Amino acid sequence: MPLNELLVKAVKLWPEKEAISCGNVKMDYKTFGKRVFSLCTALKKLGLKRDDRLAIFHENHHNFLEAYFAAAHLGIILVPINTRLSINELSLIIEDSGASIIISQGKFKKIIKQLSDRTRIKEIIWTGLPEKDDGLYYEKLLEESDAIIPSIHIKDSDIAQIYYTSGTTGRPKGVILTHKNVKTHALGAIAELHLTDKDNWLHAAPMFHLADAWASFAITWAGGKHVFIPVFEASSVFRIIEKEKITITNLIPTMLNMMVNHSDVKKYNYSNLRTLMSGGAPIAPELVKQITDIFQCNYIQTYGMTETSPYLTLSILKEHLKSLPREKQLRYKAKTGREFITVNLKIIDEKGHDVKKDESQVGEIIVKGDTISPGYWNLPDETKKTIKDGWLYTGDLAVMDEEGYVQIVDRKKDMIITGGENVYSTEVENVLYMHPAILEASVIGVPDKHWGESVKAVVVVKEGYSATEKELIDFCKNHLAHYKAPKSVDFTISLPKTGSGKICKKELRERYCKKSGE
Repeated sequence: MPLNELLVKAVKLWPEKEAISCGNVKMDYKTFGKRVFSLCTALKKLGLKRDDRLAIFHENHHNFLEAYFAAAHLGIILVPINTRLSINELSLIIEDSGASIIISQGKFKKIIKQLSDRTRIKEIIWTGLPEKDDGLYYEKLLEESDAIIPSIHIKDSDIAQIYYTSGTTGRPKGVILTHKNVKTHALGAIAELHLTDKDNWLHAAPMFHLADAWASFAITWAGGKHVFIPVFEASSVFRIIEKEKITITNLIPTMLNMMVNHSDVKKYNYSNLRTLMSGGAPIAPELVKQITDIFQCNYIQTYGMTETSPYLTLSILKEHLKSLPREKQLRYKAKTGREFITVNLKIIDEKGHDVKKDESQVGEIIVKGDTISPGYWNLPDETKKTIKDGWLYTGDLAVMDEEGYVQIVDRKKDMIITGGENVYSTEVENVLYMHPAILEASVIGVPDKHWGESVKAVVVVKEGYSATEKELIDFCKNHLAHYKAPKSVDFTISLPKTGSGKICKKELRERYCKKSGE
């Protein structure tokens, strides 16, 4: 079933079921479908044709969901854009993608006006602004357009979306996802997570990022309800989980960390919450224990990439593992997980051989399957470097256990080599998170004249707690080989984050390399 039939099916099966809860706005599937098809008509009137690119610059909102489906129905390519990027980065994305129309939230008017002056953008469709005579207004366009379902044949190979990620050169690169990629992932997620029309999904992670965007299609296909908050804020998440009876959502580890350490976390009712998922970065086992203790629901660690739609693994317990004692179950739940239903996954050594399933031999994760991107927009050489003989090379280093569960130990670029020994930053970070005073931690390698690189930890201490550099170094030495322990610890108020909320090691490395004069 192509993407342009999912919403039609939902409208047919659940016309009067609540589909959207977005602030004070509530609507059923019939109303939601009408708005999407009106948007299709409006975009056609503006001259958008098959394979044209439509950009969107917006916080989480039902308008974002409408854009995802309207693009899918018209055969045009949606370009979701990170709202935290600089004007230079935004300009590069618009020029590279060739997007000529952008849907933008009114609060971003200043930066979008600058962007339109510097790029090929011809039209801006504003949301959340009062109507004037100098622009196009989203709600007015919908009011003036008939809700006509486009009649168009969508091919599996047609491009559905382009997501821009940081390139190795610092220039954003566009990841292509086809209709086949997106619909296969949605169906796989429904099967793996047992999604049904009973589910209420919370869009709390940003919708311009695949940590959340995949649910746009999977939840609709299953007839679930979409609940939106504009941006993540821990106390808002608590309130909406209780109020909207949220059953499932996917968050970034930094978000979950803020939630479990928030003073209000135990004031709310989470009894409807059946599953919390975490993705986008490795998670500390200590944090997994806190999540399950507080929210009393199932926890699933996820791993994936923009290039893979995104899921590659889920830490769902195999049936025979559910009889294990809780501590052993938590050990599996905190792992990166076993392969997702739509992909083939291998971990290979430098000679291309499968690593042993001994949780010791480290190799690179490579994957193939129907959810894997065909490559990068306008970057054939970059595509060839990443996808070889049908296998996508992730750049992630991992081990595998005898059950087939993967555990990422580091990104290739994040591995620290000190005195000839490999140190995996994730392992050190997991130990730091065991210390009661640590709220956030990031471990990087910094230039060292004697060792080549030395291990540095940059940490944020919880409010009301204290710790010293020596205390944290000694704590790590008590749990790790001494050469893995940080040689130095810096304390900071906050760690730099990416647009999706992950800790940004690249920025930390750049900061400390400059301090070292390199």
